[in-house]
Amino acid sequence: MASTAKNHHTGPLAGLRVLEMTQIMSGPTCGLLLADLGADVIKIEKTSGGDDARAMLIPQINGVSAPFLMLNRNKRSLALDLKKPQGRDLLLRMVKNADVLVENFRGGTMEKLGLGYDTLREVNPGLIYCAISGYGRTGPYADKGGFDLIAQGFAGLMAVTGEAGRPPAKNGNAVSDMNAGILAATGILAAYIHKLKTGEGQLVDTSLSDAALQQTYWHAAVWFSTQREPQPTGSAHILTAPYQAFEASDGWINLGGANQNNWERICQVLGHPEWREDPRFATNSERMAHLDELVALMNAVLRQRTRAEWQADMDAAGVPAGPVHTIGEALSHPQTLARGMVVTLEHPQAGTTRGIGCPIHFSQTPTDTGQAAPLLGQHTRELLKEHGLSEAEIDTLIAQEAVSQSGAL
Repeated sequence: MASTAKNHHTGPLAGLRVLEMTQIMSGPTCGLLLADLGADVIKIEKTSGGDDARAMLIPQINGVSAPFLMLNRNKRSLALDLKKPQGRDLLLRMVKNADVLVENFRGGTMEKLGLGYDTLREVNPGLIYCAISGYGRTGPYADKGGFDLIAQGFAGLMAVTGEAGRPPAKNGNAVSDMNAGILAATGILAAYIHKLKTGEGQLVDTSLSDAALQQTYWHAAVWFSTQREPQPTGSAHILTAPYQAFEASDGWINLGGANQNNWERICQVLGHPEWREDPRFATNSERMAHLDELVALMNAVLRQRTRAEWQADMDAAGVPAGPVHTIGEALSHPQTLARGMVVTLEHPQAGTTRGIGCPIHFSQTPTDTGQAAPLLGQHTRELLKEHGLSEAEIDTLIAQEAVSQSGAL
């Protein structure tokens, strides 16, 4: 059987071996970023069903979970039963040759399996062990599980999202999950730099609640300085105005009047230079105090023309502006496509699929996003052979159900 693994890594992390023991979103986001940057990411999944995201079949492509496809390209899949002694021994064998292990289990899970950090660093003192959890490994909530919705509520994000006077709203995207994955990757890279200098591995610990709290910088600044609880402001900024979405004749357009110069340019473009001297709007503080009046006046003018017409005039005047796109409009825009932010992949079951490209670009070590997400256990035999097992030994492990190659081609 020919290998379907990516054999040539061109990214800056080429040569880095990562064991990814994660599922759903936060951990897979971390693994996806590392894989796009060139790391050899080995996705270790349970033999029964694998990553729970594989079961998210609304939507699906030819029976394959579209959410799973999105977050797991460029990875190799090993289906392994860690509850069997043979499975545990296999993981310990792989840890010896790994640079990184990342997991997003509930706190204490790896320890119960006999695979906690203290155990693994005895096997490989240079191992970087990254744990993503609901609330981190310390504090009174250390043993609690974590979900994006719960973390957003815990961190106050839901209290400042949506329109004033409405019920709490979740961010439209899974901000704590995705940010936790990005923070985990950042922590791993920092630990890897330390390892290159000293040979020493370490524990990297982040959480969904930490990741959500990090998203409150401006709101936290308000609370720390005034003890005033920030409220939801819709699309408007909590510190400056006008900086929000406005109504054009054919949809919504964002205008960024975040400083005095841009505000004065907006007045000129809208044909109301007198607003610059209006005491209600002359300074940012006054504009914030009279925001409802300001928005009503601006919308009355902006509704008279299309987004594109206003965009052209704002661009000519040097005002930050842009349409409020739908997801489809954003993913089809020429700028998005020019940046390689939409990639096409060939999957053995789903066929031709598309995904979000790598958001980091390099001049000397380009990223490679060409390998579709793996089938469950697609690379089990390949990976075990790489770790010194014979065909007969692999057959025995499969018969013992310690590993699975259910997705092998």
